[in-house]
Amino acid sequence: MPQRENPEPSSHSLSDELFAKLPEPSHRAPAVDQAPPAPDSRRARREAARSGAPAAEQTPAPEQAPAAEQAPVGEQVPQVTGTPAESSPKSALQTDAGADAPTEAAAAGAPAAEAPAKAAAPTLDDLFEADHGDAVHTRAAKKKRRTGCLVALIIVLALIGGAVGAGFWVMNTYGDKINEVMGWGPPADWEPGMATGEVMVTIREGDTGSPISTALYEAGVTKTEDVFYDYLVDENIAVTFYPGVYPLQEKMTAEAALEILRDPANIIANTVGISEGGTIESSLPVISESLDIPIEELESAVKDPGAYGVDAGSLEGWLFPAVYTFDPEATATQVIQRMVDRTRESLSAAGVPAGDENRVLTIASIIEREGRTGDFGKVSRVIQNRLDDGMMLQMDSTAQYGYGELHAGVVSTSEEAQFDENDWNTYVIEGLPIGPIANPSDAAIDAAMHPVDGPWFYFVTINPQSGETVFSTTYEEHQAAIDTWHDWCRANPDQGC
Repeated sequence: MPQRENPEPSSHSLSDELFAKLPEPSHRAPAVDQAPPAPDSRRARREAARSGAPAAEQTPAPEQAPAAEQAPVGEQVPQVTGTPAESSPKSALQTDAGADAPTEAAAAGAPAAEAPAKAAAPTLDDLFEADHGDAVHTRAAKKKRRTGCLVALIIVLALIGGAVGAGFWVMNTYGDKINEVMGWGPPADWEPGMATGEVMVTIREGDTGSPISTALYEAGVTKTEDVFYDYLVDENIAVTFYPGVYPLQEKMTAEAALEILRDPANIIANTVGISEGGTIESSLPVISESLDIPIEELESAVKDPGAYGVDAGSLEGWLFPAVYTFDPEATATQVIQRMVDRTRESLSAAGVPAGDENRVLTIASIIEREGRTGDFGKVSRVIQNRLDDGMMLQMDSTAQYGYGELHAGVVSTSEEAQFDENDWNTYVIEGLPIGPIANPSDAAIDAAMHPVDGPWFYFVTINPQSGETVFSTTYEEHQAAIDTWHDWCRANPDQGC
């Protein structure tokens, strides 16, 4: 076996051997992806904007020229491009490559040119334009997002503002009730032991829990207007309130105030009663004594009927008969005004027309003095029948009033009174007296307006003790009834006959 030669290795033999085995570099132009863009993609929109065509339509790539015949090694292969501007980068690259050395592909007989050239690669301007389009799109998207956020913020702020405004309105309108229900705020009642001073509270006829609760609050007795009434309801207390003036204190609890008001023994005597059929002459002394008002002040108060809106020469018949309760500081004028007002209420209830008050009160006053309540309708009919027939009334009560013996305590009319000429004596004048002779009640006023039906022209009380009265149509019947009355008087000589 022949021996191996071992020549002296040089320092470059190994690297030269490795590099010699490497394939020669091929001269290839950078390939550009010419696949059409996806419909409605960003790239499709950009290309559509440049070409003026819709984004979904793509212009087909121009047909590429067939590859040139194989060129000699080292000869430059021209590149076919769409436009000179687009081919310039490739041409420069290929020129540089062809100037170096023959390619391995050419030595092996490979085609000198690539497959038909594809569409030209994008230029630098195209790249910048694409970046600009992306930036514009990004800015538009960001602006749209900022606008949406601003609208949402405005809506949220509006909702919050509306809720706050509604809350303020509810609290301003119903704050007290809400506080009461929820137990917020200060207590509605005073604490025990805080009462001080003295105040007078008047309870009037017919007053119930609600108006009394208001009166207590206005007088400074209770802390809130409804606390007294609420106490009655919450505790389910049934109580009868008596009219009168009660002494209480400021800053009392509702419970303490009730303890005083429910006991009539605590009433301060400041009431007065006007009797039915009474007159000014008989009523003023009673008012003075009951209310501790000087009689001179009362006499002065009744002198001018016009001061109370009464179109008459006197207030006789206008001091309505009832029980009244007044504040301790009430004046004489206030007392008289209250009684006149009560008379107007009765006239209105009976349906008395405006301007006819004095006539109706005159008839009602005669009815009040002449008969029992059960006979008021019949007495009214006798008066009306006699007036309609043109007869004189001949009522003893009118003669007695005119003569000044109405309160003499006798039933019969004296001869002096019967023939005394005055404006009230119906024995000497025709028609009605000049004005009322007494204070008529509700029943008498109603009877004057609504007499019952009947043929009577006469009546006489045959038993003054019981009030039994006989009504007659003829004078003869009336005389027979008078005889019966005389018999009773003889049997009862001390009964005022």
